[in-house]
Amino acid sequence: MKAQRIHLAWAVLLAAGCGENVGFVVRPVPLEQKLVETEVARGRGLFPPKVAVIDVDGLLLNRREKGLLTVGENPVSLFVEKLDKAAADPSVRAVVLRINSPGGGVTASDVMYRRLVRFRRQREVPVVAAFEDVGASGAYYLACGADAIVAHPTTVTGSIGVLVQTVSFAGTMDMLGIEAQAVTSGKHKDMASPLKPLTKDDLAILQGIVDEFYGRFVEVVAAGRPNLSAEQVRQLADGRVYTGEQAKANGLVDEVGDLLAAIALARKLAEAEDAKVVMYHRPWGSKANVHSAAPSMPGQINLVNIDASSLAHVAGPQFLYLWTGRR
Repeated sequence: MKAQRIHLAWAVLLAAGCGENVGFVVRPVPLEQKLVETEVARGRGLFPPKVAVIDVDGLLLNRREKGLLTVGENPVSLFVEKLDKAAADPSVRAVVLRINSPGGGVTASDVMYRRLVRFRRQREVPVVAAFEDVGASGAYYLACGADAIVAHPTTVTGSIGVLVQTVSFAGTMDMLGIEAQAVTSGKHKDMASPLKPLTKDDLAILQGIVDEFYGRFVEVVAAGRPNLSAEQVRQLADGRVYTGEQAKANGLVDEVGDLLAAIALARKLAEAEDAKVVMYHRPWGSKANVHSAAPSMPGQINLVNIDASSLAHVAGPQFLYLWTGRR
């Protein structure tokens, strides 16, 4: 079986390499896939405490990212794995979430938020969320589980609200003379099917779910931003986005600054000014400093980092805490 796999791998390589100016790069890949820790900023003393920087990038969906001939990470699973590693290390005195995300699924965002709140309760160490390019919708939802939020001056944040996108091909099918008939156990079983238009009852049902999830979002923000009442949050939560400065003026973030400012705040809150800074990554992901990027970045659409392959999964009915870039 092992020999067959080797022969198959060589066959794929040879088929892919049948072209002009094509070469091969062969490099060893570690068999151990567990997260490893890299020091990216030195501390003071022989055994200094740690500030762990945890990346949250791209769409927050509870599934593996997929690309051409590759299978990536599940963002929810990876986040939990990194939090668990920080929780198991008694020398970690603070955590900085470096967030660059437009949000994602309602459930994925909520799962990550709950795990963050549990981490803070169990470890009793400060957590600072640091927004870079984007920290919107579900990403902002997650950040509300931190002790403080620092936004870069050019951050786009906010977009507090819920979206469920539906598509109907019924009109086009009528033009082509195509008829779809579903046999269901109830009149709403095929609700939001792309093969039929939404009825008024369907819209009312979906709106009720959206309103419930919106109320949950408002509660999470109000709990994480004690300076804002639920009513004040609702006034800000009409789906619009804010710059870092605007978010600070409206009480949605605590400070305007860069990642280094967020790390400095984490050290201060932890009373660990001598702490070193560490990051977690797979064995093949080298990290040179705190600004080291994730292994791959998705393409940009409407100023937001959105992986085009991920959009195919969002095309079906799905409740989202997501900024789509329209506003």
